[in-house]
Amino acid sequence: MCQFCTQHGDGKIWYLQAETYAADLDSDLKRRDYMKHFIADFDHSRSLVIALMDRITKMPRPLRRLGTDMVSRNFETNHFGQPVPIEDIEKIFDITTSIVRLPCVCRAQAGHSPEGVCLAITTRPYDELLAEAYSGNPAFSDGPDVSQMDHLTKESALELLRACEQRGLMHSVWTFQSPWIGAICNCDKPSGCMAMRLTLDYGVKLMWKGEYLVEIDETACNGCAACAGACPFGALTYDRARHRPQLDPVKCYGCGTCRASCRQTALSLAPRRDKIGTVLEPKVAW
Repeated sequence: MCQFCTQHGDGKIWYLQAETYAADLDSDLKRRDYMKHFIADFDHSRSLVIALMDRITKMPRPLRRLGTDMVSRNFETNHFGQPVPIEDIEKIFDITTSIVRLPCVCRAQAGHSPEGVCLAITTRPYDELLAEAYSGNPAFSDGPDVSQMDHLTKESALELLRACEQRGLMHSVWTFQSPWIGAICNCDKPSGCMAMRLTLDYGVKLMWKGEYLVEIDETACNGCAACAGACPFGALTYDRARHRPQLDPVKCYGCGTCRASCRQTALSLAPRRDKIGTVLEPKVAW
């Protein structure tokens, strides 16, 4: 169980608690301002963090670790995420009442098409805030227009997420001033996901590992190895001697994305807490 579950979920999964989404952005001006500037100033912030991490990686190991931990703490306070399987997202959609499909700032700033695979999730619509934030970003100077906001039903949002899974995109929830959750992203590193780049390339702790671990039913598996190429975190590899996939539980983020690639339904998710004692993960020094 992640630290947020202890701090903000009363020992339960934090992102399934209604109060995590109940912030009133009309009166919570600090959080509203943070959300606006996060989107509007994304390219500038992205460049600063990458430049900082490039400098930190050149430092001696003790200083490098200290610098990386400091960056990680800042993200935990302001903008932090966690991979979430689609089953839990379905429960999230039962809590939130507004789902708005938005173009991806990560993809846009990385030079890719800013296709609409990001979702703003709130307990009430905040179209004007979103439009203001995007219009302040140079990559989206023309919008999105409030009148053309793509509001999704729960069913259409889940259909979008299932299509994302088929493409190997990972679902994750994200805070804007923790622990308030304001978005669901669908990411992979090749598309320019900033969170995955900082996590995998620089060792920044920008996401808790998910609440689950993948399990492989070897009696159902036919050894096709499709799942090994589908894992966004490189947790699944192919054991040629056994002709079966092999899981590295330390690398597994429990997103469940790999399941969409398996035609034999040989992959499932089990609660990570049930693996305590059999799966040991390295402790983070902060």
